[in-house]
Amino acid sequence: QVQLVESGGGLVQAGGSRRLSCAASGRTFSSFVVGWFRQAPGKAREFVAAITGSGGSTYYGESVKGRFTISRDNAKNTAYLQMNSLKPEDTAVYYCAVKTWDGNYHVAPDYRYWGQGTQVTVSS
Repeated sequence: QVQLVESGGGLVQAGGSRRLSCAASGRTFSSFVVGWFRQAPGKAREFVAAITGSGGSTYYGESVKGRFTISRDNAKNTAYLQMNSLKPEDTAVYYCAVKTWDGNYHVAPDYRYWGQGTQVTVSS
């Protein structure tokens, strides 16, 4: 069993920045791929970013490339999502999730454990 807790959400103005954290407890964190997804009201869950267990490879959704950066600190059992140049369309609930195997990073059902989500609201 793995527990994930996101934090760092809130209200931010367009053009601003925010850093989300995902703290994990339970099994060895470094063995997991970590993904970030988001879901806006009335929309499907969207892949945002993913990072491999070692942190050596990262992947991003097209809408956030060049603006968001995913990272992790395995010593702290925590992953991060640094969000810059935020836009109103980035408003959503952001979820972190983990899975044990590489590949298909954008596929939400492949992730086994999920956090409860944190709301990010970007005002124009």
